[in-house]
Amino acid sequence: MSRTVKLSVLTIIVLFVGTVLAGQAQARPNYYKTFLAQYENVKEAKEAKCAICHPGKEKKERNVYGVALSKCLGVANVTDEAKIKESLKKVEGEKSAVAGKTFGDLLKDGKLPASAQK
Repeated sequence: MSRTVKLSVLTIIVLFVGTVLAGQAQARPNYYKTFLAQYENVKEAKEAKCAICHPGKEKKERNVYGVALSKCLGVANVTDEAKIKESLKKVEGEKSAVAGKTFGDLLKDGKLPASAQK
């Protein structure tokens, strides 16, 4: 094989692997979009983005709010906006990481729902 053919094959392999790995992203844009729409008064949410539920770079890592919301949703990657809204509303009544405050209390005050990890 000529050097050009080898380089072309290598490029195709690298592009294929990159595409496969990129397709494995676990982003949940509907969760974020629905959260922003439901809690417009939480100004920090636009900057926090995924950190609303995930305090670190590893998306398997969740803060107390992320754990509570995940349990309420029941399954991974819920796409039904009504189910997401219902779960966001339901989890408002649960205790937050802030003593004496529920997630709903914090959200009504315009604050992010969690900061501590669980």
